[in-house]
Amino acid sequence: MATKLLSVKECKEIYGLSRITLINYEKKGLIKPVRTPGGVRRYRVEDIERLLGILEDKQERVGKTILYARVSTRKQQPYLENQVQRLEEYAKSRGWKYEVIKEIASGVNENRRGLQKLLNMVKRGEVERVVIEYPDRLARFGFHYLKELFDGFGVELVVINGREGEKERVQELMEDLVAIVSSFAARIYGQRGAKNANKQEE
Repeated sequence: MATKLLSVKECKEIYGLSRITLINYEKKGLIKPVRTPGGVRRYRVEDIERLLGILEDKQERVGKTILYARVSTRKQQPYLENQVQRLEEYAKSRGWKYEVIKEIASGVNENRRGLQKLLNMVKRGEVERVVIEYPDRLARFGFHYLKELFDGFGVELVVINGREGEKERVQELMEDLVAIVSSFAARIYGQRGAKNANKQEE
């Protein structure tokens, strides 16, 4: 099996190691990068994980189940807690050790902290399965792309219910629509403001 190599950016995203930290490790002889034909640094996954002590305890983390729950707004907090409870009951009934990631964020927001944490855990090989209540909890759009990503890392994606109730679905769609329109309007006004500022400077 070919050794997976990581760029400096990937080391930062997945392991939280900055470029300066990596270079300091090199100077101390703790890690040795692979150079591309163009002289760009690449790092072996096993070297990084051995350095961070990940390889030694990886067996303890294999089999972790992540329960992911999400709602769009704070007024849906009770629904979020009920969602977590249902996911926990499902996991307990199957004897799975689990960790809960829950957040309040729009389903069209691709920069959710909880989602980013989940994706980084998947990329580090810490997750065996991800359990969600409905596909829309994970992403309003692009669910199948995320599923393919999980499949590529050998992570099972479990959806315990096929579709949300119509009331909850319509409510969240409206919230996401408002978020999209607000974001779009902010960008338009921001561009106009920048143009006006440039004209004044001229």
